[in-house]
Amino acid sequence: MNKLSNEKRNRLILVILVTVVVLGGLWFGLINWQEQYLRQLAVKKDAAQAKLDREELRIKNGDRLEADVVEATKRLAELEEDMASGDPLSWFVGKMQVFKQLYKVEIPQISAPGETKEFMAKFPYKQASFAVGGTAYFHDLGKFIADFENHFPYFRVVNLDLTPVTGGMEGEKEKLAFHLEIVTLVRPGSAL
Repeated sequence: MNKLSNEKRNRLILVILVTVVVLGGLWFGLINWQEQYLRQLAVKKDAAQAKLDREELRIKNGDRLEADVVEATKRLAELEEDMASGDPLSWFVGKMQVFKQLYKVEIPQISAPGETKEFMAKFPYKQASFAVGGTAYFHDLGKFIADFENHFPYFRVVNLDLTPVTGGMEGEKEKLAFHLEIVTLVRPGSAL
């Protein structure tokens, strides 16, 4: 560059500057814009692919979901067959007599059901409640209640009241008198 005249040197510098400006303009004006556009397309493509994958998974699991619905409907029908219908008191006493045979719980008091009422709005089941009283040792009563609620998923024990038995015989000093309420779902369409 030392051998070039000032005019040629200035032109060369001007050509280099114009070339740099044109290349910079091409980069920021065209290439960078295209890269941003490609990045946006890649994001849209990934979102569309994720949506497609979700839909394919739903289609793939549709048969399994249908089978689950059929199984749940069958299980619900089995549970409904065992729910209260007809005379609720005789139904409940029968259930209680059969179930309590395996436990050391005395249940001499079972009262007629409380008012049958709607459980929730637009819910097909109603509920009935029964007052139950008796005596048992604490551990036996706890096991009875736990097994009872696990065996009958539509029964719930509420308002449990425990008091020690007074004036009992020597071996019954640790016995408890209990009063509880059992709430049950009633089969839809039952005349309760």
